[in-house]
Amino acid sequence: MAQRAVWLISHEPGTPLCGTVRFSRRYPTVEKRARVFNGTSYVPIPEDGPFLKALLFELRLLDDDKDFVESRDSCSHINKTSVYGLLVGGGELWPVVAFLKNNMIYACVPLVEQTLSPRPPLISISGISQSFELLFGIQDFLHLGQKNDTELNTKLNQLPDLLLQACPFGTLLDANLQNSLDSINFASVTHPQKQPAWKVGTYKGKPQVSISITEKVKSMQYDKQDIADTWQVVGAVTCKCDLEGIMPNVTISLSLPTNGSPLQDILVHPCVTSLDSAILTSSSIDAMDDSAFSGPYKFPFTPPLESFNLCYYTSQVPVPPILGFYQMKEEEIQVKITVNLKLHESVKNNFEFCEARIPFYNRGPITHVEYKVSFGQLEVFREKSLLIWIIGQKFPKSMEISLSGTVTFGAKSHEKQPFDEICIGGTAYLKLHFKILDYTLTGCYADQHSVQVFASGKPKINTHRKLISSDYYIWNSKAPAPITYGSLLL
Repeated sequence: MAQRAVWLISHEPGTPLCGTVRFSRRYPTVEKRARVFNGTSYVPIPEDGPFLKALLFELRLLDDDKDFVESRDSCSHINKTSVYGLLVGGGELWPVVAFLKNNMIYACVPLVEQTLSPRPPLISISGISQSFELLFGIQDFLHLGQKNDTELNTKLNQLPDLLLQACPFGTLLDANLQNSLDSINFASVTHPQKQPAWKVGTYKGKPQVSISITEKVKSMQYDKQDIADTWQVVGAVTCKCDLEGIMPNVTISLSLPTNGSPLQDILVHPCVTSLDSAILTSSSIDAMDDSAFSGPYKFPFTPPLESFNLCYYTSQVPVPPILGFYQMKEEEIQVKITVNLKLHESVKNNFEFCEARIPFYNRGPITHVEYKVSFGQLEVFREKSLLIWIIGQKFPKSMEISLSGTVTFGAKSHEKQPFDEICIGGTAYLKLHFKILDYTLTGCYADQHSVQVFASGKPKINTHRKLISSDYYIWNSKAPAPITYGSLLL
């Protein structure tokens, strides 16, 4: 008996969506079991947005839902069990246990340890009774002694930690969440805080928390039909917490926009105290599907005094930020070059700097350059046999720029001219260098209002993010053989 996912949704008539997902939790380990048990009838857990829309439609809670729908409203589909089937992603997600109480919708999807076609009788699915027990337990916890929205928000913020104890890996151990809360509070009272050995002192001063997200994008582009271009995003979240107290507690949430790329291969600092299992099991080795966990990614931790890297991650973004084409043709002591660059429309067109470096290895010094550039300016470093195309801070409105020209070289001098064992003959590359502030390629951001700090004083929260290039190569499309990351390390 286990649960695939749990949701708490506030019903808000009169708003555009008629509801808001206040809490959601997915259990990837259970989801993998569901994929095996259900076989061809398996339907993955959708994102919160599609699930919210499908559930409100099925429960007849949408403001504009006044028309008769045969599959839902006919007499043959009268529902007396609070178990529903939702049309999501081209399939039907079933069984979904859901009910409305005090303007809050409680919903979860239990694991069915068999195929869903044909549907097994509800009495044979033990996870359904566990679903009701879990949802009733959450309902009792939220409304026990609740006086206002502030108390409700406080309890909703406590749910992630409580479910780690009451329902680890989707298996319900104790439906009385108050017991889990009491055990947490009891542990904090009976074990007074002591100065840890790894923390050499305490901070005194104005409290503040600084969060910086840095993403580096790598790319190898060939413009060849038989060789796929590759790219990857690697991110790091750096924190500096100036907080008073021996062991202050901080929780930082990383969020993604609706079309953001899920974070994978997440590695965390040892000071992180607990993690959702969905964060740990998200891997770039697995094929991306609709069940991929897309946040929010919560990291509760006790910070050290110095600046530290809270976590690292990778992500499989759909396209590289700048698409490039580079062609170099040799003609005796000259080479003809053609470069086309295009900024993807989804990328923020506001650079701190952007330039393309075109080196010429194993040749003499540059003696003459004739060129035509559609945007920016070209600098020539003759002795270094290097061209630098300074693009600047913005691409033009067309998002496309080009450079073409002829470069003439003098006599080769092995002592002064750059030499490379790989870039021989037509094997050549262009390397992009750029930085974009207040932007990440995945869309990942840290919301200031979601940062929770349990320490004396109200801290100032500072958040920053940036995207920078790292090993961003565009290879000569006329090169005789492809160049890979591995060959560059030889």
